[in-house]
Amino acid sequence: MALALFFSFKPYLNGIKPIIDNPFVLLESYNYVLIFMGLGVSFATLQDTTKTQNDFSKKIWQNPKKGKMMITLICFLVFIFLAYGLFGYFITDNQKVREVSFGSIVFGIGLIGFLKTALEVFENHRLE
Repeated sequence: MALALFFSFKPYLNGIKPIIDNPFVLLESYNYVLIFMGLGVSFATLQDTTKTQNDFSKKIWQNPKKGKMMITLICFLVFIFLAYGLFGYFITDNQKVREVSFGSIVFGIGLIGFLKTALEVFENHRLE
């Protein structure tokens, strides 16, 4: 996640002038952001699902309505990132969009692992 944060700020470190001259630098950088965020989310799914990080997340996962809403939101995010990634990679002819699509696919795959972990946390903490 630290590398993703670095690549999100990297284009702006040289100033705005290089970005205005070549705006595709942003797309290349955002591709790396998505790839490293996908890897970071994948490693975050290795957590212990019998424990919650804080009281805020505990309140969400104990409430069946809020837990289902969070799982639906994660499913929607997985669909959006994978749909954009697959569309951009296989249908678009633009090479720059294709690069960002690869990062979107990697991030979507990481979110699938996160969805699996969220389902397990919901099963372990749900109050009925």
